[in-house]
Amino acid sequence: MARFTFNLPDIGEGITEAEIVAWHVRPGDMVAEDGRLADLMTDKATVEMESPVAGRVLEVAGEEGEVIAIGAALVVIETAGEVAAGSSQIAEAAEASDPTPQPARAELVEAPSPRSDLPPDSPQAERDSPATSSGREGYGKSREIPKVLASPAVRQRARDLGVDLARVRPTEHGRIRHADLDAFLAYNADQGFAIAGQSRADETIKVIGLRRRIAENMAAAKRHIPHFTYVEECDVTELETLRAQLNSGHADRPRLTLLPLLITAMCRAVPRFPMLNARFDDQANLVTRHGAVHMGLATMTAGGLMAPVIHDAQARNLWQLAREITRLAEAARGGSARVEELSGSTMTISSLGPLGGIASTPVINRPEVAILAPNRIVERPVFVADSVGGERIEKRKLMNLSLSCDHRVVDGYDAAGFVQEIKRLIEAPALILAG
Repeated sequence: MARFTFNLPDIGEGITEAEIVAWHVRPGDMVAEDGRLADLMTDKATVEMESPVAGRVLEVAGEEGEVIAIGAALVVIETAGEVAAGSSQIAEAAEASDPTPQPARAELVEAPSPRSDLPPDSPQAERDSPATSSGREGYGKSREIPKVLASPAVRQRARDLGVDLARVRPTEHGRIRHADLDAFLAYNADQGFAIAGQSRADETIKVIGLRRRIAENMAAAKRHIPHFTYVEECDVTELETLRAQLNSGHADRPRLTLLPLLITAMCRAVPRFPMLNARFDDQANLVTRHGAVHMGLATMTAGGLMAPVIHDAQARNLWQLAREITRLAEAARGGSARVEELSGSTMTISSLGPLGGIASTPVINRPEVAILAPNRIVERPVFVADSVGGERIEKRKLMNLSLSCDHRVVDGYDAAGFVQEIKRLIEAPALILAG
């Protein structure tokens, strides 16, 4: 037997260190050649490290959340003698391998489903459930049991929560993701499955990986940017009518939500208010007003908030925008978004849909200077002018727009003018399609 030390290879130009966000092995585990060792996050991507040799893991570099330097020892593996003899060549090959970061591959492992001939609450069904299975499974191995597909991380989370994955409905190609598990938990809570007054154990969660990046970015944005927020109410009755008309009779086109219409209105308003579509380098004291609109989409994922980017949004029609919104949101939630799809935004839109509330104070995506948050649509009686100069009461659909700006770059007058221009366009939505 011999010891093989796997050093962290060069994983990208200019990358000097990486954060350990997930271990797939622990000391004492057996790992196969090309078996998963760890996921590491850099400023540019999440990279999956695979073992160049087979053997038993003796040591690992540190805990999740720790940062290690390129070239430092990641794991030490006890190998068979014949493998160890070529360990120097293996190490050299690993260091000379393609440094381009690859998107993390989720290992699809089929989770067991309970026996169909037993009621779901029977003791045997409970024992057969993956939620109650115990013991550590070998890495690099899959259990060929039909029906339910899930990554190891999802299966472990389901076990921790006591959830039978066979009861969770997948939304993508039969594979259960964290978002599907979240939806299952939310639905069951709404249906009253949670026991009122039942206490839960305290839970301590280490802030690492994407969640730590979000925390650092948000703290930096609030620390460096003097925010102010301007809120205006808009009548979107005609806009919703137009949206329904555009969606009817077009089965070959993607279904339009409000987002493509709002993004188009924002792009139409930018030429009059270019200071909103800008990035501020506060170290160089330099503001760049961009001619093209690269629209960031604040997107909730299982790991936290991400902002994939629609590049050149001003050059796309409504259906192109709708397709790109869907594609980018799925890529972000599935962990397959490329680096260039997560960078370069010049302004951001953040929508919570029906959860949007009455008003919000969105945090600016630094170094941008503006972020718009449409709030939820409500129906209320409104005084409307009639054709003879009087007024009548109508039920109208109303929505607030909340715009946060960097007061170092954007004055309140310009912020108000930008929102008023968007209001003018969406209250007379034919103007959105004109030109």
